[in-house]
Amino acid sequence: MAEATVKKSSWKKWLFIFLAIVIAGLGITYLIFNYTYSEGSRAGVLIKFSKKGYVFKTYEGELNIGGMGNIPNTAQVNSIWDFSVRDHITADTLMKLEGKKVSLHYREVVKNLVWDGETKYFVDGVRVIE
Repeated sequence: MAEATVKKSSWKKWLFIFLAIVIAGLGITYLIFNYTYSEGSRAGVLIKFSKKGYVFKTYEGELNIGGMGNIPNTAQVNSIWDFSVRDHITADTLMKLEGKKVSLHYREVVKNLVWDGETKYFVDGVRVIE
């Protein structure tokens, strides 16, 4: 009888340890994929915005934020910023603004999930610059 009680309490102890590890792992995973590392805005010309992907369709865009090369009669090297969009309302707004000068508010995460987008930069606000 005593041996059955020891086995039962040992089994419960291991189950508790396993559940604690799983819960801690899920908590850490949630924090890693949702922690905002930086937040800000970037302005430039929206040169590309599309919905793409083989399995997970994500909204991806490119913003030309200007560049260097202010010497007359030389080529200017443009700086392209890649970004992703999670929500459909912002994506629909950006689809209509290709070729326009915009200011995009973004959040940079530590790590992104496969179905969220290809970049760590997620745009959540758009303002047209006149």
